[in-house]
Amino acid sequence: MAEPLALALHVPETTGDEDLEPSPYEENEVHDSFHQLIQEQSLRVAEEGLELRSLVPGRGDQTLWGHEGAPAHSTATLRILASMPSRTIGRSRGAIISQYYNRTVRLRRRSSRPLLGNVVRSARPSLRLYDLELDSTILEEDEKRSLLVKELQGLSAAQRDHMVRNMPLSLGEKRWLREKSWSPKGKRRGHQGRHGAFSCCSRLRYTCMLALHSLGLALLSGLYAARPWRYALKQIGGQFGSSVLSYFLFLKTLLAFNALMLLPLLAFLVGVQAAFPPDPAGPVPTFSGLELLTGGGRFTHTVMYYGYYSNTTLSQSCATPQEGGQCSPRLGSLPYNMPLAYLFTVGATFFITCIILVYSMSHSFGESYRVGSTKGIHALTVFCSWDYKVTQKRASRVQQDSICTQLKELLAEWQLRKRPRSVCGQLRQVVILGLGWLLCLGSTMGCAVAVLTFSEVVIQRPASGSQGVEMLALPLVVSVLNLGASYLFRGLATLERHDSPVLEVYMAIGRNLILKMAVLGVLCYHWLGRRVVALQDQCWEDFVGQELYRFMVVDFLFMFLDSLFGELVWRLISEKKLKRGHKPEFDIARNVLDLIYGQTLTWLGVLFSPLLPAVQILRLLLLFHLKKASLMANCQAPRRPWLASHMSTVFLTLLCFPSFLGTAVFLCYAVWQVRPSSTCGPFRTLNTMYEAGTIWVRRLEHAGSGASWLPWLHHLLVENTLFLFLASALLLAVIYFNIQVVKGQRKVIGLLKEQIRNEGEDKIFLINKLHSVYEGRSRPGRTQEGPEPPAGPEDGGPERNPVP
Repeated sequence: MAEPLALALHVPETTGDEDLEPSPYEENEVHDSFHQLIQEQSLRVAEEGLELRSLVPGRGDQTLWGHEGAPAHSTATLRILASMPSRTIGRSRGAIISQYYNRTVRLRRRSSRPLLGNVVRSARPSLRLYDLELDSTILEEDEKRSLLVKELQGLSAAQRDHMVRNMPLSLGEKRWLREKSWSPKGKRRGHQGRHGAFSCCSRLRYTCMLALHSLGLALLSGLYAARPWRYALKQIGGQFGSSVLSYFLFLKTLLAFNALMLLPLLAFLVGVQAAFPPDPAGPVPTFSGLELLTGGGRFTHTVMYYGYYSNTTLSQSCATPQEGGQCSPRLGSLPYNMPLAYLFTVGATFFITCIILVYSMSHSFGESYRVGSTKGIHALTVFCSWDYKVTQKRASRVQQDSICTQLKELLAEWQLRKRPRSVCGQLRQVVILGLGWLLCLGSTMGCAVAVLTFSEVVIQRPASGSQGVEMLALPLVVSVLNLGASYLFRGLATLERHDSPVLEVYMAIGRNLILKMAVLGVLCYHWLGRRVVALQDQCWEDFVGQELYRFMVVDFLFMFLDSLFGELVWRLISEKKLKRGHKPEFDIARNVLDLIYGQTLTWLGVLFSPLLPAVQILRLLLLFHLKKASLMANCQAPRRPWLASHMSTVFLTLLCFPSFLGTAVFLCYAVWQVRPSSTCGPFRTLNTMYEAGTIWVRRLEHAGSGASWLPWLHHLLVENTLFLFLASALLLAVIYFNIQVVKGQRKVIGLLKEQIRNEGEDKIFLINKLHSVYEGRSRPGRTQEGPEPPAGPEDGGPERNPVP
């Protein structure tokens, strides 16, 4: 094989005025030298190609045939191609260092500092506007590097930073230049030249700034390392693909939602009530440990539940309470009304959650559908992802696995489009899907009826053992039905044999979603329709809060048992008994619906248990580590890899519309229609929870003119239904316009891609025409003044019949 041609340019250094830019004549000489080198290289390739490939009969020797019969271009064509701007050869590191050394010399010779706008910035490696020196030896490069460091040390701090920042070098080279130019000798020499010496205050200030900067970086790195998903998400995405990774990303999103909801509840509700604890109504039971499962007992007498919160004003002393224990405010004062704070804090948290959820859904929709097209990225993944941009061996292995999994997903999606099903196969698939959906809907209806029947049996039980383990009966029944039905749906999906794994996941999500929503609808009727009537003389709000807590605890226990027996035991049986190498796959649909189900329970219970988001945060953290450990030990990557480009958008949409919207309807009904308990809670003397706002507004109207704008704001925003309709219409309009904008952007992107493809075809056409013109003129017997004959078949043109 021939050795590669070494390109070396020797451009003489300018000795005249260094401030002048290179002239066009010098640029033409540089480009001509590059054209000459390219011509020599093409001639060498042509000579080597002549030894390996046969020439086409009837053509000149200057036309070669390349790979798979494609014609190679002649030297003249290559010379013209080399003149294109995209073929400009970039600069080497030595040329960059030499160039910036000359520039620093020019800066030092000037009497005043140059403006930042006058400094030429390079956006890409090019030969234009620069006087280059390409050094051939490493010694000369090191010498000029040291000269550059010396010149940088003589510049001011602003000029030095600007110069180093704009150098088109690697980060390591820039860091080395910055460290050498900021050496203690250089700093001391620069200061001594202007101010004589370092002062003690300047040295102390510089040391304190460095210490604070290092402390801030250490705190940021510590917070980054404390996150449980710091390394796990990359590892999961590399080994199991984007489909399994979407589950853990959704879990991370739910953690952020619950943390955001918990902050205002702690600040304005739980913290204030803990600072002003009410007098205990009776003996406080001791902690037995059973409360961790049932949620009752000692937890009932804490800020955990609705019944602990008082209905008095907490910001002032009250000697003679009026109207059921509520203090009358002083003239011009604004007391902290606990019923009002309870109502408005819960309402504000739900409103903020709604805004952020809608924004996240629209943003995710734009990210996944705007540039989420997978067409044409195979070549980018193959040729542009070889640099892992990491230094550790472990991180490099993770990046390699991630790229390999991504290529598998892209190829699987491409192969799926190439395998259409016949008409008979499609008809058989439709019949099987119809029967499967009938069976799923029937099982969902049976589960809902079973939950309703068992809840009626629980209501008819005596209330003597209301704090025992038997209170876990209804959550256990519901969890067993959910788990059994999900396994039934998974078996039906196996029998249906979907061609697309994406369609299979979406079908499973739809079936599990219908099941969860039906069961939750029956439970909401059980809590607000039946329990309110059965527990009218008791604190039914505490019971509903405890019931939701028990549902969350039991659901987490069933997730743990499912990971233990459904994945670990099945893996052991498959490997030890059945002697199979296959591990179970991670069920994305069921696990995601379990997350949505748990978050719905949290939102339903915020009004009755303000600390339920904290329980959900702890539950999600434990669930993250549990699922990650089970996934790594017991599961395998999907046998049919698929690209989950829109899964995050689908999960957020399901979280917004069925889950959050249903929860909002449930809580609005509880606030506006259901009568609160008369023995506990901040609304014990009112007909509805909403009356706390109207009573507060009436008192403000009689208190004075200092807060007259608050009643007006309450009438405008809360009591006026027109504002609610306008806000809802605005949110729907924002979602609709975002969808339309994304559709328009996708259409524009498609047109631009088509235009780029046409531009490439135009370039190929022009190059072929140029090649055919040169070949026609280089034939023997042709005169330069003669007209150009049309291209024949051997020139790439159409065949023509001879004229008789």
